[in-house]
Amino acid sequence: MNIEALISKAAQEAVKALYGMEATEKMTQLQKTRSEFEGNLTLVVFPFVKAAKKSPEQTAQEIGEYLQANCPAVEKFNVVKGFLNLSVGDGAWVELLKAIDADDHFGTKQATDDSPLVMIEYSSPNTNKPLHLGHVRNNLLGWSLAQIMEANGNKVVKTNIVNDRGIHICKSMLAWLKWGNGETPESSGKKGDHLIGDYYVAFDKHYREEIKELVAQGMDEEKAKQEAPLIKEAHEMLVKWEQNDPEVRALWEKMNNWVYAGFDETYKKMGVSFDKIYYESQTYLKGKAKVEEGLSKGLFFRKDDNSVWADLTNEGLDQKLLLRSDGTSVYMTQDIGTAEMRFQDYPIDKMIYVVGNEQNYHFQVLSILLDRLGFKWGKELTHFSYGMVELPNGKMKSREGTVVDADDLMQLMVDDALKTSMELGKFDDMSEEERNEIARIVGMGALKYFILKVDARKNMLFNPEESIDFNGNTGPFIQYTYARIRSILRKAGDNAQCTIHNAQSTMVDDAQPDCALSIVHCALNEKEVELIQKMNEFGAAVEQAGKDYSPSGIANYCYELTKVFNQFYHDYSILNEPDEQKKAIRLVLAKNVAKIIKSGMGLLGIEVPERM
Repeated sequence: MNIEALISKAAQEAVKALYGMEATEKMTQLQKTRSEFEGNLTLVVFPFVKAAKKSPEQTAQEIGEYLQANCPAVEKFNVVKGFLNLSVGDGAWVELLKAIDADDHFGTKQATDDSPLVMIEYSSPNTNKPLHLGHVRNNLLGWSLAQIMEANGNKVVKTNIVNDRGIHICKSMLAWLKWGNGETPESSGKKGDHLIGDYYVAFDKHYREEIKELVAQGMDEEKAKQEAPLIKEAHEMLVKWEQNDPEVRALWEKMNNWVYAGFDETYKKMGVSFDKIYYESQTYLKGKAKVEEGLSKGLFFRKDDNSVWADLTNEGLDQKLLLRSDGTSVYMTQDIGTAEMRFQDYPIDKMIYVVGNEQNYHFQVLSILLDRLGFKWGKELTHFSYGMVELPNGKMKSREGTVVDADDLMQLMVDDALKTSMELGKFDDMSEEERNEIARIVGMGALKYFILKVDARKNMLFNPEESIDFNGNTGPFIQYTYARIRSILRKAGDNAQCTIHNAQSTMVDDAQPDCALSIVHCALNEKEVELIQKMNEFGAAVEQAGKDYSPSGIANYCYELTKVFNQFYHDYSILNEPDEQKKAIRLVLAKNVAKIIKSGMGLLGIEVPERM
């Protein structure tokens, strides 16, 4: 039992013994004492004043005296109005440090056979272009959320739905047929997704020219968009695809495979992966069948033009199209089909969709429809809605070829990390191979941290230059602190391991009962206590991040812990401390700060280098 839980339980016992009141755990929840007051933890006593029939100050005084006499963790106390500020004894903090050190998975929970199964969908790319900056935020959020849910004791399945069919795919295919001259990734030296993306841009360029020419001939612009020869050809190709035309299907499969190979390279560089990938081309027919089933059960209705709709007016919404008059599906239908396949594949308890906030209405409707169709998790599906990410020079447009390519961005970050580290002299004693590897870790860490530290619900401006900074709230700052600690432990060498072992052996008295904390005669300074207290908050940070679906909560915790350690390290020496017991305690402190940083950054998908 940690210090907060121990004191909280003792406070409940105090209230019952003093006033005959059964206090709940929530009523005795402790807060961190404000910096202007003496103490470590504060109990708010206002909930007990009525039962005590005394003033808040008197009530706090009595509870404080009881805790000081009956709870070994409480060394002294002071009262400020209705606030009872408790000072925890050094022995209790050392005991807590011992518990943190003994737990290799401190702050996280392990899944069991009975744990709920959470499915998380993220990425959702189209096979007509490479992944871009928007996909980077999506993938990083999805991957981190999966790690956080696992750290909260859930079983997690990571999925991706690939949008591999539709008019946009046919545009790239048609452009390649017209202007590709048989070009392949091998012949061009380009990644497959980049090659296909170039033809998507080429289609749009020629299509715009056709529209401009038709408008110049006197045609209305909207009509010109429909009558342009290229768009008509693309629609004809889509019809052929729907009809399983062998030539169109063969071309589609070949070009998609080029794209998938490119995607795999990008995902690997990004450090994300999936347990199961679904393809829209395989799910849309299931969606149509599910809608037809719902129609036969009276859940949906058919209009005179043969289109199928869902009436959502009772839910305060409008009517939603599910099948067009020609029988073709819409995105909603495909999502229903994907849900059907997933439900058959996995016993899902919770479904989380990581999709941008422009799709808020879509998922509101999808939740209602899935619930109507009998999916047990439908009503409570979670749309992890996130804001858009932009660069200082504005928004991105795929059709115009102005997107920020994910591969280019990641390479830029690694190159910048290498350049900045070289300028700061951090790589002077390293081989080229080690420099490149650390530059990769630091560059990707800078990118991931900069994106994940922002509240996902907010739009954000990504500035690569600000992210590569070894000071402030950045990935490299945290990574550098981790590397510094590892360097301290290496310098201590075998002596450090012996000292740490000796420190651990002094931190526990097995004769003490479970409800008590053993007292060790080792005076801790204020910074050491603050550091232990901050480390102890990791579990609560992980739990809250899981409840809020908030990777930013983990990022901010890692930064706060790193700041507290650096303040401690600035004021107190570790290796040059003459008192062996103090040195031992500080080495254990440093070792466990590094452990928690590595664990916390791992929840963000960020690696930490052993040296920098």
